[in-house]
Amino acid sequence: AYGFTLNRVSLFALIFSIGILVDDAIVVVENIHRHIQLGKSDLKTAIPEAVDEVGGPTILATLTVIAALLPMAFVTGLMGPYMSPIPINASMGMLISLAVAYILTPWMTYKMLRNVNLSHHGHGDDDGGALYELSQKTVGIFLGGVEAARRRRWLLIAVLVLIIGSMSLGIFKVVVLKMLPFDNKSEFQVILDMPEGTSLEQTSQVLTEMTEYLSTVKEVNNFQVYAGTAAPINFNGLVRQYYLRSGAHVGDIQVNLVDKQERDRKSHEIALSVRNSLQAIALKYDGNAKIVEVPPGPPVMSPLVAEVYGLNYESQIMAAREVRAAFEATPDIIDVDDSVEYPAQRLVVHIDRNKAALLGVSQTDIADAVATALGGNDVGYLHGRNMKYAVPIRLEFAVADKADINAVLDMKVSSVSGDLIPISEMVSVVEDQREHSIQHKDLMPVVYVTGDMAGDLDSPLYGMFEIYAALDKHEIALGEPIRQYFINQPDNPYFHSLKWDGEWQVTYETFRDMGIAYAVGMVLIYLLVVAQFRSYAVPLIIMAPIPLTIIGVMPGHALLGAQFTATSMIGMIALAGIIVRNSILL
Repeated sequence: AYGFTLNRVSLFALIFSIGILVDDAIVVVENIHRHIQLGKSDLKTAIPEAVDEVGGPTILATLTVIAALLPMAFVTGLMGPYMSPIPINASMGMLISLAVAYILTPWMTYKMLRNVNLSHHGHGDDDGGALYELSQKTVGIFLGGVEAARRRRWLLIAVLVLIIGSMSLGIFKVVVLKMLPFDNKSEFQVILDMPEGTSLEQTSQVLTEMTEYLSTVKEVNNFQVYAGTAAPINFNGLVRQYYLRSGAHVGDIQVNLVDKQERDRKSHEIALSVRNSLQAIALKYDGNAKIVEVPPGPPVMSPLVAEVYGLNYESQIMAAREVRAAFEATPDIIDVDDSVEYPAQRLVVHIDRNKAALLGVSQTDIADAVATALGGNDVGYLHGRNMKYAVPIRLEFAVADKADINAVLDMKVSSVSGDLIPISEMVSVVEDQREHSIQHKDLMPVVYVTGDMAGDLDSPLYGMFEIYAALDKHEIALGEPIRQYFINQPDNPYFHSLKWDGEWQVTYETFRDMGIAYAVGMVLIYLLVVAQFRSYAVPLIIMAPIPLTIIGVMPGHALLGAQFTATSMIGMIALAGIIVRNSILL
């Protein structure tokens, strides 16, 4: 009703909050039961007293969870709209559960227990049993005199060591830090880039050879091949602008896998296994093949993106080549590419105006003849009785003849006197190279170098820092080190500089905002607890367990082989509110 659609993120918020929602009702019912154990037989009297007794702390405990979650609704960037249903829906659920716990739960308790004999709900055995003995052996040894104080100091040291050790798991790559983990999809794409100027037939041949290999992969169900054009627009086509790809030198294979229930390997494993073979086929023909999976979360141009800036475009291209070399020299960096076009040959036909004029041939006739041979031209139409539309008569060279410039120059054009004169007598051909297209970002010329990371660590963040370290020690060909920026674009375009983008940018913005949300949540929790207990010290005791969550979270990820992602961070933030809730109730 707030305006969210019912999607997997809002459903995740529901599942995420189910366990928390029943807490208020449990506390209320438990305290009603405690009053019954104390010997009160009149439920109408016991229930209001029991609810009132735990009312304040339970409201406070609920508000602390909301205080921990709600700041996440203000995360900016691509992840903002993606994450906002979680804190808003969960917080709304918490408020509703609080109302249910104080209105519906007491009424239902009365209705269900009013005819029950409560005499057997007396005091239980107070000796504590085995649980009490266990607590005495574990917690009890830290309570008491001088010996217990010495144990407490060692306990504090041990806790600090555990916290530092748990945090170091991310530094030593035991727990991989990543934006979002890969999902087990039913598809992936193969993007083929051949050198500019490659014929459509050559591109199609390379694609055919790739599909012959894909046919041998048992998990592949079917595929569609698109030569010279883009595949129908999909998620990657939209966010990475693959739908704009066109030309004889580009190709696309949409690979569909069998249902995930019918295969043992996940789609990410399959994509990794076919990558080397497909790239080897493309390299054999001087092409570049990229295996592209559907991104699990907010999309980027590529997981690793380096934006190269400089004084002029030619020097930017030189710097980008060295950056690309650093990408290719880094282990596990794959699908390396850049936005620089292949240096394709261009033939420029110059018309000798004086000679053409002496022979009585118009320059326009020469240009039109060459354009007709290479690009085609409709010279007339066929009409018939059974034809709704006239059929154009198109003149154009065959594809094989277009490959030879001499075949074009051997054509003859008519002079004013009616003589047929070969074009080759009036023109000269100069070999040249096609000019590069210049891309801009925020009005600044830029060259992109892109890549991805595979292997044991499939988080591109680690690959980015390795490339950063390599470039930081390396002077580019122009004799100066390249300046690297992580957050903002370079402010001085006269120096060669590099701005890191891609998954890093989304990860930085998300974890930055979530870290701020975490800090704001802690401040709100502290203020709420101060207001309840009228003390500045008691909240510190209540919030003391929050840092201890890291001891469980990071080793837990390591034991299960899970990556620490944005979803993990959401769990940590929620955990802070839940832990404080338990401390308040105690």
